[in-house]
Amino acid sequence: MAGAIVGGMLAVLATVAGVLAYKIDSYVDPYHNKVTEAGFLLKSAQVNRLSLSYAEGPDNGPPLVLLHAQHLDWFSYSRVMPALSRSFHVFVIDYPGHGATRAPADYPMTANQIGADLADFIQQRVGAPVYISGNSSGGLLTVWLAANRPQLVRAALLEDPPLFSSEYPRIRQTIAAKSFATSYKAVHEHSDDFLLYWIHASARFFRNHVGPGTSRLLTAAVHVYRHAHPGQPVEIGLVHNDTVRLLIRGLDRYDPRFGAAFYDGSWNQGFSHADALQNIRCPTLLMQANTSTLKDGTLDGAMSEAEAARARGLLRQGQFVKVDATHVINLDQPEAFVQILEKFFLSQP
Repeated sequence: MAGAIVGGMLAVLATVAGVLAYKIDSYVDPYHNKVTEAGFLLKSAQVNRLSLSYAEGPDNGPPLVLLHAQHLDWFSYSRVMPALSRSFHVFVIDYPGHGATRAPADYPMTANQIGADLADFIQQRVGAPVYISGNSSGGLLTVWLAANRPQLVRAALLEDPPLFSSEYPRIRQTIAAKSFATSYKAVHEHSDDFLLYWIHASARFFRNHVGPGTSRLLTAAVHVYRHAHPGQPVEIGLVHNDTVRLLIRGLDRYDPRFGAAFYDGSWNQGFSHADALQNIRCPTLLMQANTSTLKDGTLDGAMSEAEAARARGLLRQGQFVKVDATHVINLDQPEAFVQILEKFFLSQP
């Protein structure tokens, strides 16, 4: 009897494992078809020492450049790309350290270097002044471009950028500091698989906030997906939250040198947020997501309310909007993001 019970349990477990493996193998994010149907093509461009990856939509209006958040890639904008492509000529760029873009081993992961290369991309491939919107670290790069290459930027949207909070010493008091520390350790421990390294480093967080065994399940799911889809960025359909699922995709091809540069302070070297904001002459919309401060004083968000107020006070032609959303607003509230972006950019003379 005991043997039959054990055998039955093993058969059930094997069936469950098979179903899970099938779901992992067969998952395809529905927005792949939607961005393709909207006319987007994946392209690459050699810009200085970079092989720069980007998605380009049909020419349906003025050029619009989108710069994703750190740890993500171009596909994180997939929820808004089809709608935006009806009014703009959209370029979504994997900036260095992300996606399929490749940078040399000695490439400086700094705002000054990355900003200069993005400016050269706009000059070479777009060939006209652009509207530009950047989220998080992409928002910082948007600030750099608007301040340092004003002839290339018609107007800018800053989607919840970590202004002032990602500068030293303030950066050590933010929740993002833990992620930057993980990147720094991965670089110095010469990890060649950052996604699995990150899952292992986050095991305690998963155990406390999701459940026991989560990190092991995620690791197994990554192996199953990679076996079924060699060379493709990992997309785990079992993860139902869009932001988390696309974060895993982004981390699969993330270069931890980018985050390590935030950890050691080199990313902002020669790039003062306050000076850059004061130098921006074009119309600029600062968009802030939800933010809070934990009991120990740690900032849980991109900017505190005071930092957002300081930023908009430094902008010469600044506007401000607060959105009830998580950090990646274009993923959490895509319809609101599109509405705000179109209203702001298309109202410019």
